[in-house]
Amino acid sequence: MGILKKPLITEKFNRLSEKFNQFAFIVEKKASKPEIISEIEKIYSVNVIGISTMVYAGKVKSRSTKRGQFTGKRTAFKKAIVTLKEDQKIDFFQNV
Repeated sequence: MGILKKPLITEKFNRLSEKFNQFAFIVEKKASKPEIISEIEKIYSVNVIGISTMVYAGKVKSRSTKRGQFTGKRTAFKKAIVTLKEDQKIDFFQNV
């Protein structure tokens, strides 16, 4: 997988896939919408009719322990939500 890093499988996106036929993926930050659409159509053999992308900034996290305070940062990522035609589905667990 070049542009697609992994699918997002959460309760929220399971509901979206059942009601609105939308599926979510974590993608490369520099990927454009046409690149994401062509990659999804090529890998999963489906027709994409809509796409939304969101870029999340990395958050700074800190915690206090006996040895002092530790700070770190979560990585930034880009999320894409694609809408498919009504009669098409993506089954992420078909090879399991």
